[in-house]
Amino acid sequence: MVGQLGLSLLMPLLMCLFICYLLCTRLSVGAWVYIPGFILGLGGSMTTAYKVYLAVIHREEKKKKEKSSTEVYFNKHF
Repeated sequence: MVGQLGLSLLMPLLMCLFICYLLCTRLSVGAWVYIPGFILGLGGSMTTAYKVYLAVIHREEKKKKEKSSTEVYFNKHF
């Protein structure tokens, strides 16, 4: 999961910066395009990381529910 989280943080930022690079080289847009591209890349990476985090939490809660229903406690009665 650590590798997945690292890639989900890095790839949206790199993709947005690459698109900004293409805009600057092919369309001769000014370098100011990198600022919104960087901000959008950070927003995309945080959104993706948050979704990965929610998936991990959901999976852990599901495991916890399955585990707790089969365990027998000292004070658990019929």
